Amino acid sequence: MILTYKGKEYEIKEGQTIKEALQDEIENSSRDIMACIFNNVVKSLNYEPKFSGKVELLDYTSTEGKRVYVRGIMYIMAMAIHDIYPEAHLTINYQLDNSMFCTFENLDITEQVAENIKNKMQEIIDENLPITKKKMTHDEAEKFYEKEKSLRGILQIDSETEEEVCLYYCKDYYNYFYGEMPISTGYMKVYDIQKYSKGFLLRYPGKKNPNKLKEFNENKKLMSTLQEYEDIYEILKLNTIYRLNKKVEEDGGKETILLAEALHEKKISEIADKIAKNKKIKMVLIAGPSSSGKTTFAKRLGIQLKLNGIEPKTLSVDNYFVEREQNPVDENGNLDFECIEAVDLRLFNEHILKLLAGEEVELPTFDFATGHKQYRGNTMKLNENEVLVVEGIHCLNNKLTEAISETQKFKIYISALTILNIDYYNRISTTDTRLIRRIVRDYKYRGYSAKETIQRWDSVNRGEKKYIFPYQEEADAMFNTSIVYELGVLKEYALPLLKEIGRDEPEYAEAQRLINLLNYFKPIGTEYIPESSILREFIGGSVFHY
Repeated sequence: MILTYKGKEYEIKEGQTIKEALQDEIENSSRDIMACIFNNVVKSLNYEPKFSGKVELLDYTSTEGKRVYVRGIMYIMAMAIHDIYPEAHLTINYQLDNSMFCTFENLDITEQVAENIKNKMQEIIDENLPITKKKMTHDEAEKFYEKEKSLRGILQIDSETEEEVCLYYCKDYYNYFYGEMPISTGYMKVYDIQKYSKGFLLRYPGKKNPNKLKEFNENKKLMSTLQEYEDIYEILKLNTIYRLNKKVEEDGGKETILLAEALHEKKISEIADKIAKNKKIKMVLIAGPSSSGKTTFAKRLGIQLKLNGIEPKTLSVDNYFVEREQNPVDENGNLDFECIEAVDLRLFNEHILKLLAGEEVELPTFDFATGHKQYRGNTMKLNENEVLVVEGIHCLNNKLTEAISETQKFKIYISALTILNIDYYNRISTTDTRLIRRIVRDYKYRGYSAKETIQRWDSVNRGEKKYIFPYQEEADAMFNTSIVYELGVLKEYALPLLKEIGRDEPEYAEAQRLINLLNYFKPIGTEYIPESSILREFIGGSVFHY
């Protein structure tokens, strides 16, 4: 058999691992190799190929490499806690700036507890213990769990699509983690355990500098929003897929849908009431990453504002691009439409000031084909009981509206901040939820395949990290558009699209990862989903026009 790596061919014998076949390349790499991609599927370095194929080695600076590392350090943390606090009930809650926020159900976190966990983790890392994957049939797994009385990885037994149950073992400790794992504990060299709030942070490096922890960027408003939803769904017993699936089995998800939608309506109403109480506010600015549901949120907020006697008027930043010849370019010489300098800030601020002063303004319409603003007689005037509602990527950046007094602005950050976990050790990424939403919407409304959406996703994420996330703490209110039941609904739309991606395509690995995630969910029908739901923006059937 032949392995092809960077265009060079390597002979590999039957029973030989990729690590053994590419030993020199792995050992001479300037960065630690975490895992590999073999024929567009993420694999362990201990994978034994059964046929020839192409190999890509993964270090921390790659998205998949970082996932493997983070998975490994979470495993070591869970193992350390099991060793020194065997009765502790750990939950890995959510991500905060290259950290996982974790809590105990039955153990108080002190500085000493955090130090004890860190010291035990370091012992495990220093020993460089092998981590091995063991597979069982469902019958074997049921007997195993009956004997062990453990919940670690038990969700796999309920999976109708998985033929085997897989657990990762290190010495006598076992646990389930979603995805490939490093082959030993010695790979996870950079980390920290830090007491934080009512729990602690498991910290790890950013992709740009894998050898050093950057300073923790505290996002108090974001954490407060995440924790609020975490607490609500814990009370409702809807914080894991296992619990959600049990609810779906009872009534098809009806009660869960009603609860989730009622929560959204309540939160939107609270934001509208807050705006209405401040008579100085004349401009509502909404920003959030891709597929957060900004458009539906803005429309539902508008309805709640009307109930408060306020008429919303929408102004689109997209019509205020600079002329094409003035548009900045990125480091590759391509036109950069996402940077704030691509917006005609002078004209935008001039028009807003006139509107706030009660003057009538002729609004531009940007012609993307010609790259120029056109004036077609569209005018706007703001009356006393009206407010401007503006949605856009830069709406939380004060530079966009620097000529307008802060007292007249109300900024809202929205995102699908997923708090549903696979189980107590495996969280579902907020980014994954948004990507699945976008795959469904892009196909339905824009004619893009899942492959095309996945191809663009890294670029979309880079823009968000640069232009949205740094400003999220500037918001006066945060709204979580995630819906606890949504992946059970999106599953039926997304799976056929993801399965169209062939094994020979680079996007296959990401497609399979998303397929494996969606397969954990019991399918949920659409009959109980309101026409005003944010989810309707992606699956169709909305009462709103987009």
